Amino acid sequence: MTSLPERSHNTEAADETWLTPKEICAQLQIPEQTFYQWRAKHVGPRAYRIGRHLRINRTDFVAWLALHAEE
Repeated sequence: MTSLPERSHNTEAADETWLTPKEICAQLQIPEQTFYQWRAKHVGPRAYRIGRHLRINRTDFVAWLALHAEE
């Protein structure tokens, strides 16, 4: 009898944190309207539609912040 190889568990994917637009706005101290305006203009952090909810991956958000930091 042959055994199946063990599946490697991707712990990186399991550790991903998803933020809501409200959480993003609280961190940035901006009105939600500003977030949605940025989204419409494609200048805000990348967001994903999960079911009927909009979520932002924390890793994407941190990368977006780094790109927009003033030097």
